Amino acid sequence: MNRKKSFLTEPPLLEVKNLETAFEIDGVEYNAVDQVSFKVKPRQILGVVGESGCGKSVMSLSIMQLLPKGSGKLKAGEIIFDGINLETMTESQINKIRGRDISMIFQEPMTSLNPVFTIGYQLQEVLFNHWKITKREARQKSIALLKSVGISRPDKMVDGYPHQLSGGMRQRVMIAMAIACQPKLLIADEPTTALDVTVQAQILELLKEIQSVNDMSVILITHDLGVVAEMCNEVMVMYAGKIVERTDVDRLFHHAKHPYTTLLLGAIPKMDESCERLSTIQGIVPSLTNIPKNGCRFVQRCPKAMPECLTTTPILKSIEQGHEVACLLYETRNPEEG
Repeated sequence: MNRKKSFLTEPPLLEVKNLETAFEIDGVEYNAVDQVSFKVKPRQILGVVGESGCGKSVMSLSIMQLLPKGSGKLKAGEIIFDGINLETMTESQINKIRGRDISMIFQEPMTSLNPVFTIGYQLQEVLFNHWKITKREARQKSIALLKSVGISRPDKMVDGYPHQLSGGMRQRVMIAMAIACQPKLLIADEPTTALDVTVQAQILELLKEIQSVNDMSVILITHDLGVVAEMCNEVMVMYAGKIVERTDVDRLFHHAKHPYTTLLLGAIPKMDESCERLSTIQGIVPSLTNIPKNGCRFVQRCPKAMPECLTTTPILKSIEQGHEVACLLYETRNPEEG
């Protein structure tokens, strides 16, 4: 059976239903993630794309139950992982799942690794949290993990400190920590940020290999559609806290429907075309305090905006099997006209 297709008929490993994550600013709550619903099947790689400020990272922290205490909170919705509603679990129960069954690679490895502890200590800490294992076994497992992510001289590096490694090597350590307990779901939040192009390619190839060997599901958060084309089965496009389009990779690149998605695709430089200026999307993503309460959130930047877009909020709907879009173009008139 084709591995890429087989997960389509399986029950979801993760199901997020109507998720709302809010932050309090000057005594008022604003939704950074607003009514987001999606599923991740076993062995699936789901890409989540959008500009900075679209709610991608907040969504991932919500799934991991790692929102900053005091300012961020899960306001509504359900997060069901492997049949269990994470919202009903205690902190100690969540800790048993986090790192073992669900793991995460964060954007910046230098701030995620503790500079005063050795690489081996930090790897072993993950193992001790979830496995009954001796110090000797943990050290050998840590060396094996470092070797598996392509770090040379792992028996030496296990006693090294984060500042002694390059950015690419630190990211490999983060990957080793994330896969230490062979999780069912890996969330990778911009795993190649701040790395040069050659190292980016190596990290992505490593992630793809690990996902295949361990049969993991992956949520890959990125703003790079080239990464999505290389890695993912399905893509979810977010804008200002909402999903605006969701479909499989091939359809997104060849038959994108939402104006925001088409503009993102149009901004990708093409090797076979020459141009004096790269395409850009005018304007910026609205801040939390400036998101309009009614109408389409993309209306001020949209080249196909209609008067009704200012007052009518589009709903994510299926326009064909396996393709969902939140846009009034597909509710009020034939999209081929506009």
